[in-house]
Amino acid sequence: MKTINQNAPVKCSKSILINARPDKVWAVMTNIDHWADWQSDISKPKLNGKLAPNSTFDWKTGGVRIHSTLHTVEPFSHFGWTGKTMGMFAIHNWTLIEKNGQIQVTVDESMEGFLASLLKKSFNKNLERDMQHWLDLLKKECEQSNQSK
Repeated sequence: MKTINQNAPVKCSKSILINARPDKVWAVMTNIDHWADWQSDISKPKLNGKLAPNSTFDWKTGGVRIHSTLHTVEPFSHFGWTGKTMGMFAIHNWTLIEKNGQIQVTVDESMEGFLASLLKKSFNKNLERDMQHWLDLLKKECEQSNQSK
């Protein structure tokens, strides 16, 4: 797995516990073409090929278009990508660990580039808020789907 840049001006790590099976969390998390169905900040997600390292996908979040490349696809444990937009470069990683019948999902991200350095304080604040929102929505989607079965 490609690690985030610990020296990047913008970085964040967040975790959440989800009451769902690992395969359910994995399926929701990795179904890129359907992210917008449950992740309200994302639009037009499109995986260009198979769910595999080096495949690319395009998406919009917060009105910004992002081109990303998968670097890690290890079923039920690790999922990650790099992304480029507006002169910035990001590394984004998800880790799943089973704990007492629940799944702990941890997300780590680093962002670097001119804008990330210039707007470090606000970007860090926004990234922390956005990551928590994404985790909350993932939990809701996985647990809601879990109850309907």
